Amino acid sequence: MDRVFIEGLEVDTLIGAYDWERGIRQCLRLDLTLGWDIRPAAAGDDLGKALDYAAVTQAIDRFAASSRFELVETFAERLASTLMKDFGIPWLRLRVTKPGVNTRASALGVEIERGCL
Repeated sequence: MDRVFIEGLEVDTLIGAYDWERGIRQCLRLDLTLGWDIRPAAAGDDLGKALDYAAVTQAIDRFAASSRFELVETFAERLASTLMKDFGIPWLRLRVTKPGVNTRASALGVEIERGCL
């Protein structure tokens, strides 16, 4: 299985368990590795057979804009499920970090893998 990646994608969303977080949009940084067979696209130089980075990014933006979760874990699980279903992605690794949450760490977050390689 080949892997397509998107790194350092920043999205704003409503996320947090504390009252002060529930009224502000916060930045999440996403790193994605997506399992995808690139051979059909490469064989004919055919964008229609490639995993469309722009479409994936737009789907992530829409998801983040409409999300309202307390936990980064929930955001990660639901986004992974949405992407796999909507794009037919058989496997993915998603790292979601919430920068600036803790003054002693540059970021905190979760990394998940779903599906089969």
